[in-house]
Amino acid sequence: MKYLKTILLIIISIIALYYVIDRAFPYANFNIEQFGDYYWPNRWWLVGHLLGGMTALLIGPLQFSTTFRNRYLKTHRNLGKVYIIAIIIGSLCAIYMSFTVAKQVNIAWCIALFFLAIPWLVSVLMAYRMIRLKKITQHREWMIRSYVITFAFVLFRFIDESSLAKTLMPTFEERGPTVIWISWAIPLLITEVILQWNKKK
Repeated sequence: MKYLKTILLIIISIIALYYVIDRAFPYANFNIEQFGDYYWPNRWWLVGHLLGGMTALLIGPLQFSTTFRNRYLKTHRNLGKVYIIAIIIGSLCAIYMSFTVAKQVNIAWCIALFFLAIPWLVSVLMAYRMIRLKKITQHREWMIRSYVITFAFVLFRFIDESSLAKTLMPTFEERGPTVIWISWAIPLLITEVILQWNKKK
């Protein structure tokens, strides 16, 4: 089980790194050609969202490593603080963009993005509250939920760009909102079942 967890964390880290390099880094070319008319008027909100999201995405796997946590507890705690702040920034920017940028698509896209950002924010705040109350198990569980939602951005791109999704839902107006819900609600449900399955109380 230990080795399986290590392999899983390595795979997640590689996928996260690839996503950040492929999807987030291009926006470092801070010009209207890269952002497009869709994002350019709200570019700083997108930058905040991207920085927060990719920071959390890259830090997350390291935080779940038991070996790293036991050897470098102080670093683990400091990275945890960075992770929490990153998600707060990323989610608040996402909430703002759900009411501004997203409305250029349709109301379904606005609602889908908003209800992705809210649990993203709430889950990390709950993780913070649990560690403040010294409830370690609950803290870890909320951190897991938080990262599952964080990883939804990667899963969304994978599903949205798949030929199956494009065949079933040819237009982004119908595909985007549907895929957003699939990308976080179903993984979070599966995560919750796993977390609760063996609990006796």
